[in-house]
Amino acid sequence: MTYRTHMIAGLSLLVGAVAACSNPSETTETVEAAETPRTLTLYSARHYDSDKVLYEMFEEQAGVKLDVRESRADQLIETMKAEGDQSPADVIITSDAGGLWRFQDAGLTQALQSDNLNAIVPENFREENGHWFGLARRLRGIAYDPERWSADDFATWEQLTEDDKTGEICVRASSNIYNLSLMGELIHRYGEDRAQAWATAIVGNMARNPQGGDTDQIRAIEAGECSIAIVNHYYWVRLGASDNEADRQVAAATAFLVPEFEPGSGSHVNITGAAVAATADDVALAEEFITFLLTETGQTYLTMDTKELPLMDSSPMPDGVENVPDFVASDTALNVYGENQAEAQRLFDLAGWN
Repeated sequence: MTYRTHMIAGLSLLVGAVAACSNPSETTETVEAAETPRTLTLYSARHYDSDKVLYEMFEEQAGVKLDVRESRADQLIETMKAEGDQSPADVIITSDAGGLWRFQDAGLTQALQSDNLNAIVPENFREENGHWFGLARRLRGIAYDPERWSADDFATWEQLTEDDKTGEICVRASSNIYNLSLMGELIHRYGEDRAQAWATAIVGNMARNPQGGDTDQIRAIEAGECSIAIVNHYYWVRLGASDNEADRQVAAATAFLVPEFEPGSGSHVNITGAAVAATADDVALAEEFITFLLTETGQTYLTMDTKELPLMDSSPMPDGVENVPDFVASDTALNVYGENQAEAQRLFDLAGWN
């Protein structure tokens, strides 16, 4: 996948009192300085056209200039480490609570004590000390062949381990952050021994070695390579909303649901989120930007192309998401996904999940 870097030039904030001056040139310089907009530098692991429109709206509304730098999350982490205290980053946006935790663990975020954001973002969708805040929700669930299976066959994640699923499951590599976060909650819910037994059973039920991304797993069902795939909901929704007829056929040949860990326990929900960078100078401006992303306008444009779910149920849902079955979110605090990340990879390795 090609990641583009979009940069909007801005000038540094100049602060100072405007004093009376008899020198015309000094007066001109003072006026120019007073008219200089504030600048916010955003490091983003997202790359959607609807985001660009949203950023332009914030620039106009807040009278600021956004310097947006896009790359993969791991590359942004390494860039910020190399930049050290000189990093221009003010706000970080990336997908997955486990990914946000990686920025936090590397010392690249700062705690933001915001009564406003705490009131907007539910407690389990933000880091307890304010190191990151959820912006949109994403569901990890199961795509399946409805001619082979029914929703009752996947009421819980445990049902994927049953013998009738042998040779039927497609899934991507264990090192993918989506799988690590799912396993992080499985460890929290099941304990290490049961979580490892689950992973071992999934490996035994795989139709092929892990490969490709989530969309590839869904396509594999339509191609007859497997009949079950572990995927995030929006990959399935995007196929159904595609302008490409072949993509729509793939979606039409499959169904999607979100299992629970135990009956009544709730489903695995992850986020795209934002953090204030450790090097941010204007923390108030960073908070203003994150708050804007949580308005109805912000939620609409953040989820328009991605097909994620808005953080708040009251916000309009993007087209196609209505085909995702109802679910009840787990009440697990999302910081668990990061805290259990190393153990999740260890258990995957023991299970032979490449």
